[in-house]
Formats: sequence, structure tokens, C-alpha cells
Amino acid sequence: MFDVNKIREDFPILKRKINGHDLVYLDNAATSQKPKAVIEAVADFYENHNANVHRGVHTLSEEATQMYEEARVRVAKFINARLPSEIIFVRNSTEALNLIVWSRGKAHLKKGDEILLSEMEHHSNLVPWQLLAKEVGAVLKFISFDENGELEISNLKSQFSNRTKVVSVVHVSNSLGTINPIKEMTKLAHEVGAIVVVDAAQSVPHMKVDVQSLGCDFLAFSGHKMLGPMGIGVLYGRQELLEVMPPFLSGGDMIRSVTINDATWNEVPYKFEAGTPNVAGAVGLSAAIGYLANLGMDNVRQHEIKLTDYALKKLSVIPGLKVLGPLDAQKRGGVIAFTLKGTHPHDLASVLDGEGIAVRSGHHCTMPVHLRLGIPASTRASFYIYNTKEEVDKLVDGLEKAKRLLTK
Repeated sequence: MFDVNKIREDFPILKRKINGHDLVYLDNAATSQKPKAVIEAVADFYENHNANVHRGVHTLSEEATQMYEEARVRVAKFINARLPSEIIFVRNSTEALNLIVWSRGKAHLKKGDEILLSEMEHHSNLVPWQLLAKEVGAVLKFISFDENGELEISNLKSQFSNRTKVVSVVHVSNSLGTINPIKEMTKLAHEVGAIVVVDAAQSVPHMKVDVQSLGCDFLAFSGHKMLGPMGIGVLYGRQELLEVMPPFLSGGDMIRSVTINDATWNEVPYKFEAGTPNVAGAVGLSAAIGYLANLGMDNVRQHEIKLTDYALKKLSVIPGLKVLGPLDAQKRGGVIAFTLKGTHPHDLASVLDGEGIAVRSGHHCTMPVHLRLGIPASTRASFYIYNTKEEVDKLVDGLEKAKRLLTK
């Protein structure tokens, strides 16, 4: 059973008062809150098992290594990777995407090759490709989105050619909320020999993601958006591709042998995990995955669909409020960005904070989306497993108050 009130009891921070009001946390697309199970798992590691991994035969080191590698196995199972070695621990989605750009991309792309992105990409899946394209002379191409915030896929096939080498696209937009057709895009990309990179920062925490079913070559996500600690993220990559990629960072643990003039590399995944890793972060991420798996990702998704549908209906009756992206909750994640006529998003967020309601305001690291829509910024409410319809009602009341205060 998916019992929201019972779930809320697992999150200590939800007991906080903000400006005299119960905390209403609606900034989950930026980072999620952490249940006691995750907090306790990280504390237990530091209190009882703290040591460096892969480098010692003493008991603590062996325990830490086992916990770290068990976390890798759990992540692999969660997204249905074929092998634990296809899971590389990084700091966050941004580092995972940069690893692909500067390892695989730089080694394989040349002048005239095409990189196909969408117009709704997070800066983390745009700026690195911009830099690489300028360095090697590759060409950036973009799939546009329509007035509903959905990718224009009617002529998608025409975007691909024998020059298309990389397709890198967001699974769920963090500003429009749109769920993109990754399987269809992957099929078209593979037909022309291109690799597919998926930014899954907003999908893995919220719905069942199966990398084998998607067929993608690489996939990136962050632990802190899925109940885990900050500073731990994941890059999934197909084993055969990782094997031939050069290291991204170099130093300790990523080597097999070193002489004064040369070095050879460790096996995958350790080739890409230079230096001391965030072992406590991996342990915390493992605990977070255990928590989500116990709830069931299908249940997580259904809860968010119901909550998002309720929020869309409640917001639709506020005069002057415009939602960005699809208006069908089935077509979007639990992210609703909007504008309110006569108010600036930052002022709006400030008034809501006064009511104890945490939302995000700005361009959400998707400036091209906002430029395309002709707006400088938006306000974003984003939901997760512990949010309720009552909190949506508080958001609506807060918006009505802000409208009275901020508009003439």
C-alpha cells in the first residue's frame, strides 16, 4: 500500500516550521528530502565502517569495499543493467554527461559529424556538447518542441543522417515536464549508427526505468534527486563501449600499472573512478533505492500522476496563470513550471516562502527553453512521494495571496 501519511513520517525535515507554517516542500526537481533510512545508513557507515575501498586487507577496508560494491549491484538491478560493471559512480548527472562528452565524444567525433539534441535540454546536456563541437568542428542539431511543450517527432526521421554520431536527449524535462519518446529515438539513432545518451535525472527517481528496454547506450542520473545523499550520481554505459573509452580523470585506483613514463588502465568500471570515491554516498544511494523499491516504482509514478493531475486542474482556474508544457498528467513528470501575469517568479517564490512553501524560481538551467517561450523565468513546483493534495491546496492559496500582494 502507498500510504502518503505513513511515508511522511519517515522524513524528519517535514516536521519543520518555516516562517511559522508547516513546511510544504515542492522543490523536488532540484533535490529531494531524505528518509531516516538513508540518513541512518550514511551515519552507520561513518560510525562503524569508515575506510578507503579497494586498497586494504584490514577489516574496515574490506567492509567498506563490500558495501560500495553491493551498492553498485543494487543500482544495476534498479535500472536493469546487464552487469554491475556497467555502473560508474560519479558526483552527479552533470559529471556523468561530461564524462561521455570528453571521453567517448572527444575520441570519436570529428569535423562535420552531427550531434543531435533537443531544444529542452538542461544546460548539463547542452553546454558540454557546445564546447566539444567547437573544439572538434562537429555540428549541433536540435529537435524543436511544439506549443504544448512536446518534441516535434512527426518528421523526426529526417533529422538523422549518416553524419549523426550522437543523440543526447533528456528523458523528462525539468522545466516543461515532458516525457520524451526515448525508445523511438534510440531505434532511429541506432539505424544510422549513432550512440544514444539519456539525461535521466528527472525520470529514474520517479518512474520505472529499464535501460535494456530503452535501448540507450548511456544514461545519467543523480542520487540526491531520488532520496539519496548529495555528491553521488551514476553513469550507466554499455560494457563494450566503456571498454574502449579512454579515462576521463586520472590518478589513483583507475590504473593497472604505472612506470615513470607510462601507465595502463584498470578494468571497467574502475577505469572511470579515479581517486577516493564517495563511499558513504553510494551506501546512502543504495538505501534510497531500497526505500523506493519497497514502495514500488509503479506506485511512485501513479501517485505523481494523480497529484500532478490534481495540481493542473487547481492551477488552471487561477486567472493569468500559464503552465509550461503538456497539460496531460500522463505525458509529464511531477514537475509544473508556470508564469503568473503581473508577477516576477522570484517575487512569487518569496511570497510563497513566507507561507512555508518551497518552490523554485528562475530559468531552471534551461535558458533556451525560456528564450524560446519569450519569458525570462518561471516558477516551478515539483512533487514527490511525500507530497499531498492538501499541500497543492496550500500552494494555490499561496498563489492567490501572492497575486493580491504583487499585482495591481
